[in-house]
This record gives sequence, structure tokens and C-alpha cells, in this order.
Amino acid sequence: MKFLLITLIVHNDDRSPTERFREVAGNAVLAEELGFDGFGVGERHERPFISSSPPVVLSHIAALTSRIRLFTAVTTLSLLDPVRAYEDYATLDHLSGGRLELIIGKGNGSAQAELFHVTPEDQWERNREGYELFRRLWREDKVTWQGRFRPSLTDAETWPRPLQRPIRVWHGSATSKESVDLAARYGDPLFSANVTHPIEPYAELIDHYRERWACYGHDPADALVGAGSAGYYAAPTSQEAIATYRPVFDARVAFQRKLGLPVVFPTLEDAVERGSILVGSPRQIVDKVLRYHKRFGHEVMHLHADADGLTEAQHRRALELFQAEIAPVLRAEIPSRPFPAAPAAVHVPAAPVAVSSGGAA
Repeated sequence: MKFLLITLIVHNDDRSPTERFREVAGNAVLAEELGFDGFGVGERHERPFISSSPPVVLSHIAALTSRIRLFTAVTTLSLLDPVRAYEDYATLDHLSGGRLELIIGKGNGSAQAELFHVTPEDQWERNREGYELFRRLWREDKVTWQGRFRPSLTDAETWPRPLQRPIRVWHGSATSKESVDLAARYGDPLFSANVTHPIEPYAELIDHYRERWACYGHDPADALVGAGSAGYYAAPTSQEAIATYRPVFDARVAFQRKLGLPVVFPTLEDAVERGSILVGSPRQIVDKVLRYHKRFGHEVMHLHADADGLTEAQHRRALELFQAEIAPVLRAEIPSRPFPAAPAAVHVPAAPVAVSSGGAA
């Protein structure tokens, strides 16, 4: 099994956006240091998130890291011009040395509909059309195309041409069969959100993905699934983990209620019992992931990249414990295919730096 850290860059405290972005960058460096396989940045366009520009954030992280795979989580193609999205991500593909992977989806929230004039009635069609054009732009040097939601193209060339030919694109799935079907049709991997609800609705979508995958003529053995989790904290004993994480969970529930969001799991014990949150001893967390894997068959999973109310020291200790006692067991128990190898890096000598003689210009 492989493991990602993912953030939506929630900003709901007294820190400045600058401080919050620096924290995200620091968590990405920590993820690489501790041996996580990937780091992801989401895309949202409303409060309390400041993750409206994943290509910019990931470009900064690319400059601070050298090995870890970089994910979008998700790229909301229903809102974006596919040509502009292609240009941003092809550029990032080069800057990251071919470490980029995309997770695409329609996105959610009422504010994005107001900002981009995307409605619930057309967002799925926009997502499908945007992906089909994006996919062609990445693969073809010249594209002639016509659709509903952007001007047509005739022998259009897009620059720069990407480093990875092609790039791997995952399809994020939370509630709808449309994204699942799109992933299966093109033989792409599926990433289940697996955050808000109990296991069964997500398992049903994954089952549908595998059914559609076979219907489109793909080898069932080639289907690839990832899944999220609703939170993480491990400690040597379950009692210590629950006691430390309870204030974090209670604050999250209070924040959801303040925003008028439905609360599916009102207590931490309920969330641990029925939800995907991973709070407990290392053995308990291993057993829970294995139980989910029995239903999902997933090879990749994500944890929250942010401290989420834990202290920096608590957050780091929990991630270190994950890599020391949890990840090795799950990697051994759940075989996973390797991530795409980054293309061979091309060394570009640094430009000479002009040294001032000290005089005024």
C-alpha cells in the first residue's frame, strides 16, 4: 500500500494566509522526510479554504522537495478552461521533474457556482467535456475540437509540451456514478473520498467502478483504487490517542454545526466505530485499514496533512509512528503497484549571478 498526505488548506484561525501557506509547505517537506509516497493539495473556491490555486502551491512545494509525488486533490475541471488548466499543469510537470499526478473532479460548494456560473445541472457535463479535451491536449501536438462550454479549437497547439507523456489522472469520487463511469471508460484510476459517510456508499461506488471497468473491456486486474480517511492520530495506546484527539474532533463538529453542515458522526467514538477516521493504537489502525481494504480493494490511501488542532510536536510524532509501526505492516499486507517513475531529469546549469561592484546603479 502507498500513502499520501493531502490538504485542502483550511484557514479558520488567527494566523495569516502567509503563515498557513508556509505550514503547508513545511508539511510537504516533512512528508518527504518521513517517507510518504505523495503530497496533495486540493482546490476550493470558498471559505474557509485558501486552496484556490493548487498549481502555484505545488510549484513551490516542487522546489522544496525532490522525490515525493505531487497530487492535486482535486482539480475542478468543471470550473476551469481545459486549455488554461493544461498550460498550468504541463508547466508544473516540468518544474516538478515529472512528479505530478492529477486527481480531477467536479468540485462542490455554492460559492464556486456563483464565481464561475457553473450549475448543478451542468457541472457533470462540464467535468466530462473538460477532461476529454484536457486529455487530448496532453497527448496530441495539435488538437481540433468542438464542445458546449468553451470556444472551438482548430489545429491548436499548446505549450509547453508536457514532460510526462501521458500523465496519470485519477478521478475523485464522493457521491456520483458519473465520475466513476468516466474513470472506468478511459481506464483511469479512481480515488474515493471516503470521508463524510460510513463505508457502504463509497464501497457501492467502487463496486460500480469495477463493474463499468469490465463493461468497457478493461482487464479487471488493471483497475486501481485509492481511498481517503477522515482524520488520523495514533499513540502507543488507544486511551492516549482518544484522549488527545477528542478536543480536535469536538472542535471540528462544532465548526461543522456553525456552518450549518450535517454532522454524521456526533462523537469521536461513533466516528471511530462507523467512519473512516483513524484514531487509536497502531494495531487498531492497521486492523481498521485492513477491514476497509477488504471492502474497497484499494492500494493507495491518504491521511490529513494538517495538524488539525494538534500541536506541531503531536502531529509529527503521530506521523513518525505511522511510518514506524503502521505503514510497514500495511505495505507488507497489501501489495501495490509502483507509482510512475519520474522521467530522467535534464540538468540545466544555473545562470551566472551578476555580482555588483558596490556602486549605485
